[in-house]
Amino acid sequence: MRPVMTLELLASPAGVSGVRRALCSYGTDVQLCASELVTNVIRHVGETVPVTVRVWREEGGRIRLGVSDPDPRALPVLVAGADTEAESGRGLALLDALAVRWGVEREGGRKTVWCELFTGADAGSDTGTPGTPERPGRRRPSAGALGHSSARS
Repeated sequence: MRPVMTLELLASPAGVSGVRRALCSYGTDVQLCASELVTNVIRHVGETVPVTVRVWREEGGRIRLGVSDPDPRALPVLVAGADTEAESGRGLALLDALAVRWGVEREGGRKTVWCELFTGADAGSDTGTPGTPERPGRRRPSAGALGHSSARS
């Protein structure tokens, strides 16, 4: 399946803002996850690294987001319980809380960190909280960004 949107950029703080603006029609959860993934490239691979952001519409009302960079060795690590005083370390925990599922694919000297999310427009439930096969108890659509109730029931 071909992506419905592809953005190619050099990793930079200004690029993160541009990605958020470009993805506004997909909702805040998609924007937030994309921001975190591009920021991770900046932090762990470097600024001005070429990055490709892709968005697909998946079966079952999901959005799949993928962020690719040219360093297959710099793999994301989910940090358990970042200290409340820490200035970083929560990005993947946030992604993990919002996404139905996520992972990493490596191929041809590149890696892609991807996640799948439900968006508000994709919710087909009256209750808004059915589980999914991958992550039982997940809210559908996801609970939202910071300041909202947890995505886990």
